[in-house]
Amino acid sequence: MVRDGYYYAAFLLIVAVLLGWLTAPVWGIPCLLLAAFFLWFFRDPERDIPDVPGAIVSAADGKVTDVSRVEVDGELRTRVSIFLNVFDVHVNRSPVAGRIRDVRYQRGKFLNAMNESCADANEQNVVTVEAEGQTVVFKQIAGLLARRIVFSKKPGDEVRRGERVGLIKFGSRTDILFHPSAKLNVKTGDRVKGGSSVLAYLLSGPEHLTEVAQSREGAR
Repeated sequence: MVRDGYYYAAFLLIVAVLLGWLTAPVWGIPCLLLAAFFLWFFRDPERDIPDVPGAIVSAADGKVTDVSRVEVDGELRTRVSIFLNVFDVHVNRSPVAGRIRDVRYQRGKFLNAMNESCADANEQNVVTVEAEGQTVVFKQIAGLLARRIVFSKKPGDEVRRGERVGLIKFGSRTDILFHPSAKLNVKTGDRVKGGSSVLAYLLSGPEHLTEVAQSREGAR
């Protein structure tokens, strides 16, 4: 359980007691129901983290809404987009083990997280991790209902694959970007779980170098 759930629930329980005392007990029922919802929403279940070299795990629970190639700073990247509705676990986890190179918070809009343009236009937290000689980026993107993004790490910190690193409150989106040489393990429409579902596998050694050369040729 994320501690925020206790804060919301405690406040609503107090309101329910006051309403029941000042009016009638029945008027406190909606607050009790909301308190139960917040306790459930901020759940934080344990996950089995894959111990497979090169595995990129999902940074969040949700539905894969897009798997595509995008250009970032002049280089091709594979982007996996995951939509979180209000019924999904909203705790975020690191997709790879490595060192956090950069954390950049970007203010923006609060478009529907299913909207294609929200990946660039919405308020978001962009995290870059150096992992196994490669760079993996994941974005915590606010949605129509989300109004707060929480991230608990800073540049220079070491993270483990599947480690809890933050939270996006209510409906939102998470994007994971990595080198196109990685072997995909998901497709659009798949349901994934943060920390346990493998999105792709990073290549290493000669195989990775060959794929890098081929991707650069394709980008020209």
